[in-house]
Amino acid sequence: MNQEKIGRFIASCRKECGYTQASLGEKLGITDRAVSKWETGKSIPDASIMLELCNLLKISVNELLTGEHIAMENYKEKAEENLLELQEKKVKAQKSLFRTELVFISIAILLAPIHLAINYYYPNNSGTGVGLLLVIIGIIMFVIHFFRNYEIKLK
Repeated sequence: MNQEKIGRFIASCRKECGYTQASLGEKLGITDRAVSKWETGKSIPDASIMLELCNLLKISVNELLTGEHIAMENYKEKAEENLLELQEKKVKAQKSLFRTELVFISIAILLAPIHLAINYYYPNNSGTGVGLLLVIIGIIMFVIHFFRNYEIKLK
């Protein structure tokens, strides 16, 4: 999927339908900055709002993911291409997430014995804050990982 092509397509469809970025964002319950990110190719619409976006822009999801209007004779072929690309993207994201989680687990497993070794070999190090420092580093790494890879939705 070419995000820039999709972005240009969203922008042209939005203008054809007479929406501003702000009005389209308002109808979708998002900010105009999110719409701007789509149109500049920095991101693509979330799957949870794709159908509503397509209905507002009077296009199909297949056309949205392709970034162009599709003739009926090419429709099935383009749909299959888009499904394959989405599946590949999902698999890559899952592998990346798994690798990141594996790194965090490895670091946590390494930090615990290091902390115990420091306390064993230097029993008079109370008040140095080494243990607290290790805990803070672990928490910061977890929070960064969580916010990068998981979406929080408030009801």
